[in-house]
Amino acid sequence: MTREIILSVIGGMGLLLYGMYIMSEGLQKIAGHRLRNALSSLTQNKIVSLIVGAVVTMLFQSSTATTVILVGLTSASIITLKQTLGIILGADIGTTVTAQLIALKVTEISLPIVGVGATIIFFTKRDKYKKIGQALLGFGLLFLGLKIMAEGMHPLRDSQYFKDILLQMSDNPLLAIVVAAIFTFLVHSSAASIGIMMLLAIQGILPLMSAIFLIYGANIGTSFTAVLSSLGSSREAQRVATAHLIFKVAGVLVFLPLTGLVADLMRSLTTDPGFQVANAHTVFNIIIALAFLPFTSFFANFLEKIVPEKKVHKSEPQYLDNSLIETPSIALGLALKEVGFISDNTVRMIKDSKTTFDTYDSNLIESILKMENKIDHHTVETRQYLIQVLRRPLSRKEFNKCLRLINTVNELETIGDIIEKNVLYLAESKMINNSEFSDAGKHELEYLHKKLYELANAVNNVILTNDTAMIHTALSLYEEITDLEFRSRISHIQRLSRGVSESENTSTIHLDLINVYLRISQHLAQIIEITNEPEVLDIKSVDEFHNGNNLYGIEQ
Repeated sequence: MTREIILSVIGGMGLLLYGMYIMSEGLQKIAGHRLRNALSSLTQNKIVSLIVGAVVTMLFQSSTATTVILVGLTSASIITLKQTLGIILGADIGTTVTAQLIALKVTEISLPIVGVGATIIFFTKRDKYKKIGQALLGFGLLFLGLKIMAEGMHPLRDSQYFKDILLQMSDNPLLAIVVAAIFTFLVHSSAASIGIMMLLAIQGILPLMSAIFLIYGANIGTSFTAVLSSLGSSREAQRVATAHLIFKVAGVLVFLPLTGLVADLMRSLTTDPGFQVANAHTVFNIIIALAFLPFTSFFANFLEKIVPEKKVHKSEPQYLDNSLIETPSIALGLALKEVGFISDNTVRMIKDSKTTFDTYDSNLIESILKMENKIDHHTVETRQYLIQVLRRPLSRKEFNKCLRLINTVNELETIGDIIEKNVLYLAESKMINNSEFSDAGKHELEYLHKKLYELANAVNNVILTNDTAMIHTALSLYEEITDLEFRSRISHIQRLSRGVSESENTSTIHLDLINVYLRISQHLAQIIEITNEPEVLDIKSVDEFHNGNNLYGIEQ
């Protein structure tokens, strides 16, 4: 008997957790960038952010999945910590839906749902419908696991020993809270813990007072997972996780003295023990959310003080977070921020390189070389990060965006190499030869560099915003630079024909520098072309990539 109970509980728990995992994964694939955009645009209002958090968590059946998305969005500076807190409170409400569905006996239709989901997966060829089938299959497996556990634990209703243990939980609230918190942390799911409590309550084994204390523990335990996973992550991730923990612990401390009143209220609402437990879980989270929501600004400031910003070594990536690679839409947003960081440094190199021809300062040269090394390091890290993202299941839009970012990074790295190997070399040659450009030649080079710097700034803006007007501005600047390059060559040759001594002494350097500026502008224009290209690959090519074919020289 005991063996059958244990096997049923373990098997049912396995199905429940696996069902939650594949359902959450399927829904994230379906929502993807749409969810990211919705969270970033619908969270300006506290009430709206609360509702959005509840709805998203209802769909994912996992506050952990919602928290992972929030960590990525705050790390990428897409939403603020204050906006995140409203969504977290809403996510806590969203987790209560599973308990209500259990009370409504949704477990009884779990097998048909599994059948529908599996049928869609096996008989459809379109990726979109396969994802829907996956979400349905996960939803069905979740409740099938609960059904198996319910049937397996049925004999426990006749065990007086087990009843006495659960009854003692009412007399020892701290023990009940600690046990439930540890169990919830181990299974990484408050829904699983609450589900088991409800099954025990429905079968008349678990008293309501004991169940409420266990609910407190389950709510605290679910925040441990986020705290643990954030330890090696960014400060924003740690703040989000800490906020979740503070809300739960504070809520339990407020509710603990009122547990008797809560139990009486639940009994007055319904005589069904399953609904009593589900309602207690729902009321707990709704009251916490409504109580803390007006104070999200205060909590945001408080979290920034207790979890201060850590000093990041400048040679290390500023935004990349390996823990978010499994959520490609978020990972790509972080990668874009990192590419923007690389682009900022490239623009600065272009600006500073001009000064080396005016005054050859060894400190400035060293600064530019350090900047180039930084660009190289960040480029390698970003490229490897994006290749890791490419290995995940991506939509065509995400796949193309990933390739664009890789190609953009390659172009920026090449520009840095050109400045290091060509521009600085020419500046050094000019200094060694102790030569000066003619006044007219110097003016032409300065004007050409000015336009190149304007182009670099425009391209930097396009990388981050993809602004159509800025794309046209950048293309116009590139055409102007191309024309200036030709006219500058003609003007220099005319000065040579007139015997201008400065032009004769710097002819090679002058012409090479014009050519270098043109090369840099060509790579900047290539970034515009990459950004503005509607599609890099079609869906067939995406499949070929994941089947092992090497496209664009990208190693998998």
